[in-house]
Amino acid sequence: MDKREAIGSWLSGPRAAAEGMAEKAGTDFGYRGERLGLPEEGPGSIAPFGRRVGALFIDWGISALIAFGLLAGRKLEGTNNWALVVFLVMSLLTVGTVGATPGKRLLGLRVVSLHGLGKLPVWRTLVRTVLLGVAVPALIWDRDNRGLHDQLSGSVQVRI
Repeated sequence: MDKREAIGSWLSGPRAAAEGMAEKAGTDFGYRGERLGLPEEGPGSIAPFGRRVGALFIDWGISALIAFGLLAGRKLEGTNNWALVVFLVMSLLTVGTVGATPGKRLLGLRVVSLHGLGKLPVWRTLVRTVLLGVAVPALIWDRDNRGLHDQLSGSVQVRI
């Protein structure tokens, strides 16, 4: 392997590097969501990373505004803590009932159960929300772009 190939794989990211090595070994990764039985594109396919991050920012902004409104006229020291509480409650209620937070809904995403691809059961929604609140599980992803919080709760974020 020459230096240009090593630098190119580093700049392209770990998936590109792994795919490059897999091609040489004769392995095919397939598209994201293929091993989960999801379509490659369109409704029901894996939610793109950019939309997921955008939905997170929208949901966090809504949570911060609600927390600020609840604490209006009081010290603003605990606004971030309250925003997290509002974010988690909003996530639990909206994902548990309609399958999407306001941000996900605006960007055309939905959280579904892998066990039947329907609405996520309440207990799985609770597990997902608690793990999301810890934050670290949401930062550990598999090759299908599913965070550890989605893996452990048996859920996946898909396009509507």
